[in-house]
Amino acid sequence: MSGNCSKLPLFVATTLLTAVVCRGQEASQPPAAPTPAVAAWCNTFSIHGFVDGYYAWNDNSPKSHENFITGTGTTAKRANEFNLNLAAIDVVRDASPDKSPVGFHLSVVAGNGADVVHAAESEGFRHIYQASIIYKPTDRLMIEGGIFPSHIGFEGFFSKDNWNYTRSWLGELSPYYQTGIHAGYQFSKRWSGEVHILNGWQLISDNNDAKAIGGKIAYNSDRLSASFNTFDGPELPSDNKDWRHFGNLIALYKATPKLSIGSSLDRGHQELRGGSAANWFGVAGYGRYAFDDHHAFAGRVERFRDFDNGISGTAQTLSEATLTYELRPVHNLILKLEGRHDHSTASVFARGTDRTSPNQTIIVVGAVATF
Repeated sequence: MSGNCSKLPLFVATTLLTAVVCRGQEASQPPAAPTPAVAAWCNTFSIHGFVDGYYAWNDNSPKSHENFITGTGTTAKRANEFNLNLAAIDVVRDASPDKSPVGFHLSVVAGNGADVVHAAESEGFRHIYQASIIYKPTDRLMIEGGIFPSHIGFEGFFSKDNWNYTRSWLGELSPYYQTGIHAGYQFSKRWSGEVHILNGWQLISDNNDAKAIGGKIAYNSDRLSASFNTFDGPELPSDNKDWRHFGNLIALYKATPKLSIGSSLDRGHQELRGGSAANWFGVAGYGRYAFDDHHAFAGRVERFRDFDNGISGTAQTLSEATLTYELRPVHNLILKLEGRHDHSTASVFARGTDRTSPNQTIIVVGAVATF
């Protein structure tokens, strides 16, 4: 893990200290009551987080202990060893038009997942997943600026929030976070939309002088949720002319109170210098059956075609199947046992000392404790 606490930006340490002081005032015998204004402000804070650890066995026995391909593996990155996938602390002040329309969300992270997702960032940003200011003047309108989770994809960066422990290739090869400003508006009970102006594709510091535009239109009902998400902008380093166009369609259907089915479709097009272009396409299907609040099974299958080497680092087609058993013995502990098999049309997975293979099978045991 790179960096240390002393190198975190000053506002991170200040915000965490403020939250701890506020919570300390609630928990301890107060020697003196805070002023009404301070007490009211402290009561708007929430602080929570999790620790996510795992063991991943890889049948290829790679000497490098590397699962997946270069630039991916935000879960279970290290093979045949116990390791920390991710630890996070969230400090949140809610924004509410009735109380205070201004809030913020700070999420500080560390572990294998943070190392992978922030590999291209400078040292000072390696531990920050979210740092945003939120303005909510009405119940329908919300504006957020800073670093925040991506609007794209079926799966999020935190494994505890996903059906499976590891993430799909569609998830790994699309943004988990973005930097800029976005506005969301609730048009009706079921329809909403977002507009984003961003530095770029999973970037905090921009790699050129151009900005990207994102969009989202979403539908939500009791049984069906769906959204169409877009990203358009120049993404090549020091190149303000060649654009990346990307579309993502996701859907979630609650077939029964216990059975949920999901799907995700990605289509990407990257313009290249000289007038050529690279294209990629991915599709994934998801299913989850919850026996009760403590036991569930989830499955995922997908196919990702990167025939022009536009995003994955190699001209290839990736296929993957995953089965996950989830156990929640108590409300703040999530255990997952997962088997996963990957296949590529290229030999991209590390095997043994100095070989590679088109196949990889891993078994993962993951544990997440939340607070």
